Amino acid sequence: MGAVMARSDDNKSMDSSQPRYIRVHENDNVAVVVNPGGLPAGSRFACGLALVEAVPEAHKVALTDFAAGDAIVRYGVAIGYANRAIARGSWVHEDLVRLPEPPALAACPLATATPVPLPRLHGYTFKGFRNADGSVGTKNILGISTTVQCVAATVDYAVKRLKDEVLPHYPNVDDIVAITHPYGCGVAMDAPGAAVPIRTLRNLSLNPNFGGEILVVSLGCEKLQPARLMPAGALPVLEDEPSVAVMQEARHGFSEIVANITQLAEKKLKKLNERRRVSCPASDLVVGLQCGGSDALSGVTANPALGFAADLLVRAGSTVMFSEVTEVRDAAHLLTARAATPEVARAFLGEMAWYDEYLRAGGADRAANPTPGNKMGGLANVVEKAMGSIAKAGSTALMAVAAPGERVTQKGLIFAATPASDFICGTLQLAAGMNVHVFTTGRGTPYGLSVAPVIKVSTNTGLAQRWSDLIDIDAGRIATADATVEEVGWEIFRLILDVASGCKKTWADHWGLHNEFVLFNPGPVT
Repeated sequence: MGAVMARSDDNKSMDSSQPRYIRVHENDNVAVVVNPGGLPAGSRFACGLALVEAVPEAHKVALTDFAAGDAIVRYGVAIGYANRAIARGSWVHEDLVRLPEPPALAACPLATATPVPLPRLHGYTFKGFRNADGSVGTKNILGISTTVQCVAATVDYAVKRLKDEVLPHYPNVDDIVAITHPYGCGVAMDAPGAAVPIRTLRNLSLNPNFGGEILVVSLGCEKLQPARLMPAGALPVLEDEPSVAVMQEARHGFSEIVANITQLAEKKLKKLNERRRVSCPASDLVVGLQCGGSDALSGVTANPALGFAADLLVRAGSTVMFSEVTEVRDAAHLLTARAATPEVARAFLGEMAWYDEYLRAGGADRAANPTPGNKMGGLANVVEKAMGSIAKAGSTALMAVAAPGERVTQKGLIFAATPASDFICGTLQLAAGMNVHVFTTGRGTPYGLSVAPVIKVSTNTGLAQRWSDLIDIDAGRIATADATVEEVGWEIFRLILDVASGCKKTWADHWGLHNEFVLFNPGPVT
């Protein structure tokens, strides 16, 4: 499924007072009302359809009469089945829609419709920080990793002092970030699930925006020892430049501990301060895509526009990651068909199967995904949500799959498996190597990350107007025919290059809205 093109006779009129809807696919038998505030009963569209009851903004209206059991079709696929008769012109909401079974993984096609590569885009660059390992940072940050939750408060204290007293002397360093977390001890370190949080913390430390200057703070007695956290050879062992501070080795209390962290940090800051931005090809970008606070317009405005931008990035040679397992599970058959090879398709299905079992063991299933806000925004169920979610992935071939916490090394479109939780997804995409994040939202969220810039795209103009100092791009203009998917897609693409270059700041960075890291830990706690 590529970029969605919304179509409706009712979008020909630019008069916002006229009833308007968006129908995504010619086979759809429901459409989404786009008038701000919704429409009252009796409203008549240009096509002659009249509402038999009020329909809220972004919610679905029946374009035909439904009998009980009839398929309700949106995006050209059955998003559910009517659980009773529904009259033409009625509001089709979640209570009227029976959830279908998910696609059988064993029946999913394997690389049967691999897209032909799109023409290459040449000449697009950004100003980034070149790292020794070949990766490129879009920020220049000192990261202070921690092995265990016990040291978090001390590291936070030290970082505050460093920012207040030391960082101003190093103007070329953007920030100091503590990678703190509730992990490292009191857990079954050798359980299979423990591999996920351990590799996540390791690869967070190696994010390109940290510039390769690794500093670790350890308590000393924890299960997750520094040597286990970091890969062999990652920690310098030179006596004049240690990279690990062990709190329990201090002989003179808290002040010595903080002084030790500060001393080690300042050595790293001196190195980072020598770095300068250089011209880099767009192929050095690793862009993570995510949606949160989604509504029924997500799949026809912001996500298709982001999908178009994703295609541009792939054409420029970049790495583009989409994620959120439960929000693509019901589109598994569409994504495996797009895989570059059968092996890539099987890897994708392996992640779907793993998560199916994870949910089953926890006494849940995919139906737990839509939030109350998603439903208030017109999303009837997780199937409808998934069809809109995958629009972010554009139209190119799926080139590779990464398990949770793994670092991505391939170019092109990548599926990085994560839960749908905004904060866990963002953390795992940072571990995968993301250096720019694009986040679409319909309901609104102040979500932000300290390590990578977050560009927020609204699905509707009302949100962009209410939150003008939180939303970076208004994709709601697509719904009102004031802009096309392609135009907003190019706008996102160009803003990614500007933000990556440091010449434009996102609203999240402007306000310092940086959420905590949240680990995905499927392993047992002892």
